[in-house]
Amino acid sequence: MGKKKIVIAVSGASGAIYAKVLFDKLVSQRSQIEAVGVVMSDNAKEVWKYELDNDSYLDYPFKFYSKTDFTAPFASGSAQYDTMIICPCSMGTLGRIASGVSDDLTTRSADVILKERRKLILVVRETPYNLIHINNMRTVTEAGGIICPATPSFYSRPDSIEAVAATVVDRVIDLAGLDTSSYRWGDEASSP
Repeated sequence: MGKKKIVIAVSGASGAIYAKVLFDKLVSQRSQIEAVGVVMSDNAKEVWKYELDNDSYLDYPFKFYSKTDFTAPFASGSAQYDTMIICPCSMGTLGRIASGVSDDLTTRSADVILKERRKLILVVRETPYNLIHINNMRTVTEAGGIICPATPSFYSRPDSIEAVAATVVDRVIDLAGLDTSSYRWGDEASSP
């Protein structure tokens, strides 16, 4: 299997910790990855600063693109990006994707991934869901996307906020098809 080309989009939903842990995990998986392109909304940058009290997203070794840069390689299917992860994914972003509205680089890239029958993973971050949210999740699922709610698990006994976030991000990494070592239910060495 060749190296992956991955698009990461970060929306302005609460949950910047999920994006940070995802960035950290992808750095550790660089041997499996050919390229990582990142697009962050303006709100995502503000939420990161507010929730994490820093702007450390600037320190990652990924190529960042403006939300209006439609010349980004992953704005076209011919660039052959394998996977797109939107983490966290706001309900507004979900709704625009479900409606086929490609008004920025995030939604255009999601549209490209779906039309090319590649892997789109939406780490939706909202609670509770209303019927519009649920219908939008259904529409994206029927179009081939994967809804992976930012719902942590606790059977691995996480001992920090990063470890709690990692219970979601590890699932995302699995869904993206990257090999990673993480807690596995039923693994005798790691079972509680």
